[in-house]
Amino acid sequence: MLLSIKAFAQTSVSPLECIAPFYHGVASGDPLSDRVIIWTRVTPLDFNQSISVNYKVSTDNSFSTIVSQGIVQTDSTKDFTVKIDVTGLSPNTFYFYEFESNGSYSPVGRTKTLPLGDVNNVRFAVVSCANLEAGYFNVYEAINERNDVDAVLMLGDYIYEYASGGYAPNSSIDRVCEPEQEIIELPEYRLRYSSYHMDNALRKLHQNFPWICVWDDHETANNSFVNGAENHTADEGDWYTRKDNGKRAFFEWLPIRPKGPENTQIFRSFKWGNLANLIMLDTRLEGRDEQVSANSATINDTNRTILGQEQFNWLKDELSLGTQQWKVLGNQVMMGEINALGTPINTDGWDGYPAERQRLYNHLEQNNIDNFVVATGDIHTSWAINLENGNTPIGVEFVTPSVTSPGSPLNVGGLLTFENPHLKYVELTKKGFVILDITMDKIQGDWYYVNTIDQQNAANTCQKSYFSNSGNNTLISTNVASVGHGPFSVPILDPCSRFASVEENQNSLITGFYPNPSNQLLYLQTIGKSSNGNNWKLISATGAELWIQPISMIMDQNNVVSYVFDISILAAGEYYLYQNLEKSKTKISFLKTN
Repeated sequence: MLLSIKAFAQTSVSPLECIAPFYHGVASGDPLSDRVIIWTRVTPLDFNQSISVNYKVSTDNSFSTIVSQGIVQTDSTKDFTVKIDVTGLSPNTFYFYEFESNGSYSPVGRTKTLPLGDVNNVRFAVVSCANLEAGYFNVYEAINERNDVDAVLMLGDYIYEYASGGYAPNSSIDRVCEPEQEIIELPEYRLRYSSYHMDNALRKLHQNFPWICVWDDHETANNSFVNGAENHTADEGDWYTRKDNGKRAFFEWLPIRPKGPENTQIFRSFKWGNLANLIMLDTRLEGRDEQVSANSATINDTNRTILGQEQFNWLKDELSLGTQQWKVLGNQVMMGEINALGTPINTDGWDGYPAERQRLYNHLEQNNIDNFVVATGDIHTSWAINLENGNTPIGVEFVTPSVTSPGSPLNVGGLLTFENPHLKYVELTKKGFVILDITMDKIQGDWYYVNTIDQQNAANTCQKSYFSNSGNNTLISTNVASVGHGPFSVPILDPCSRFASVEENQNSLITGFYPNPSNQLLYLQTIGKSSNGNNWKLISATGAELWIQPISMIMDQNNVVSYVFDISILAAGEYYLYQNLEKSKTKISFLKTN
């Protein structure tokens, strides 16, 4: 047997050769009952040419029942991304999708449409603030292993704009974002998204679940607002150009449906039958006035806005006219009050815009709108909050911790609860996510924390849970995490999980592969066109590419080809066998044991 390894270092953000040229994987998002966005990106050989990309959508992962297909073009004006709004789908249905270009196939993606009518349960995984250089995305892998959420809610800071090493770098990990400088220009924002999409856990989570995303500030620049940002200076050029660059790259690289006059508005809603109306806001770039300090003479100015008038009116209509049991806001910044010695300590949140928050609270109370829930990111820490209009409870807020971005070195949040009794839970140090579980009777938030971000390890535990009963608008602690509808019967897909791609003449159809796991010999049997046995690749789970020659190959009169591979010298772990012939591809995974 001959083995050789490519001479480039493998890291947790290395490309996987098994999915070339679709190195950035696939993704889906913004599901509705009859449509969903599907996405991929093709890495071209010639950046001056356009590329044709075929897509297929099926109700099964073998693509025997095609429900939608077509061909699209992509080029440098889109950064070779592909985004398709697939329509004519059935509600509450799993779909599988794939892309093909010039004979190469993408990973198979999995997505799911929204239900109509009576809905008993929906579960969201709520995430925010993923700094690539601060740690491994174990939070994303932990959600992959659950396989029980209907959608991933990304509440902002999907990327960070800082220069490499400029914000909370972790010297114990192997991750460096590209480009190295602070990103300002459009190609730089695009390259930063590219480096994020090379992360194995992120790529897999996009592949298996629909995402519903909003931006926060770091998709443009820290503490941004309509007319500027704290992390934008005069020598960095025109702010509006930079803001447009960040918006454009966001819409190119994420599976979000275009909206608004410039196709870059992100406030929109998603309805899970009669159960929940998910209302996604833009508290950052749509209408936010510049932040002021807590002692500013203008902080209580009634003209100050965090949403802008158009979005505020739209939000009031969503809350008043919706018939769903629960109204859930996907919101970037904390809505609940936090005071220290009588002074607001987070004026980048709704505390910096108290007049607009009061208008919202008054609308909820005057219109008898119950079951108002806010899901929040941004602050890198965990909070459970009762929202109160004076002495009247008007809703609850669940704040998710960060994926990797730093919080406080010490958990001193308990000190805040003495002055702020509406703060029911504060945890300032741990990384993780919130599972938001919704039934007709109650909504529950479960805080799950990963054990580490310094090593690739998805181990996690639920350490706190709070729920609110329908009509109550207050939080109650519980020691029992929600279960909801449980794991889906449709399994999680791996980026390299396609082990046979059968084209029109059905070459190289796999009929046998054993034993798996194995520690000595692998036997592979295919039907179809034979080869000389010298063009097999062996790819490790980290993406390292090797070449492997079978120790024997026999073809009988029925075109059944039998291969035997000696894998005894391989280290224990997961591997993929891959063969690419002129008119067929074969790809299969196996486990090598000690």
